[in-house]
Amino acid sequence: MKAKNVLIFGCSGQIGRSVVRKLTKNNYTVTAVTRNIHQKGIILKTLGNAGFINIVEANIFDEKKIRELFKRADICINLIGILYEQKKGNTFKNIHTIFPSILSKLSKENNLKHFIHLSALGINEAVDSNYAKSKLEGENEILKNFPLATILRPSVVYSVEDSFSTSFMTLLNRLPLFPIYYNGKTKFAPINCSDLTDTIYHVISNKIYSKIIECVGPEVITFKEILERLLKLIDKKRILLPCPLPLAEVSARIFEIMPKPLLTRDQLRLLKYDNIASGKYKTNSDIGMPSKKYFNEEVKKYCHMWRDGGQFSTEKYTSVSE
Repeated sequence: MKAKNVLIFGCSGQIGRSVVRKLTKNNYTVTAVTRNIHQKGIILKTLGNAGFINIVEANIFDEKKIRELFKRADICINLIGILYEQKKGNTFKNIHTIFPSILSKLSKENNLKHFIHLSALGINEAVDSNYAKSKLEGENEILKNFPLATILRPSVVYSVEDSFSTSFMTLLNRLPLFPIYYNGKTKFAPINCSDLTDTIYHVISNKIYSKIIECVGPEVITFKEILERLLKLIDKKRILLPCPLPLAEVSARIFEIMPKPLLTRDQLRLLKYDNIASGKYKTNSDIGMPSKKYFNEEVKKYCHMWRDGGQFSTEKYTSVSE
């Protein structure tokens, strides 16, 4: 078949890199847009064979340059998102609402075959979160500008390259006790990055226009259970200490001063709400792409990096010594 041209924003993160690899492997040519080609270019070049990947450096709000990229595209994928706000325009409204709106308008103007946008699960319920409100407003703008767009709402996405399981294992490895919020009862349906990538590819290759699809893993796990599983995987014993909400808010306010905050007040508000399928929309299973990878089995493949002994703590070596 003739290779389709896919324009991707947010290609340097764990999901973006995985999507680029999947598409180029299946004869799609990819234009990967990055803010810093000198920092990200080396990594991105290795994701596809020569001729299948074109790396472009651009400010995502440079509409004149972005507009030119759409003239050669058949499909646009937006994977850009932030977990906390920073100065100089790096705000939830700019990144989650205004930018997706621009992309959807340009997709419509250039008669693209498809526009796929990565949003987040649970944003309808989290009414007091600025993150959730900006994501929801962005979705509304997209569907208004490009009605055939497909919006994917994943739960927590994890892999060896994530900032979720790896960050928690780092903290659990270093801290003697770990605070849990809302008694650790918040529910998640973690989805492995490769399962989410397969879903994105399935949507593209099968021309699925389902508007909103919730992407969840094969099991529902509470926040406390996630921490307990990670502790067992890295063979550590730590105290999981319930943290009163007023104290949590004070600590979050302090963390917000840091360049990369461990917790913000907005993230604390998000933790009140379950991050599982709502039942109001189709899921990845409904479109024929059920998640196959389980949290424990996948994290076990890379958790040795946080265990005493590193790779020598894996079954490959311990079984020999026994």
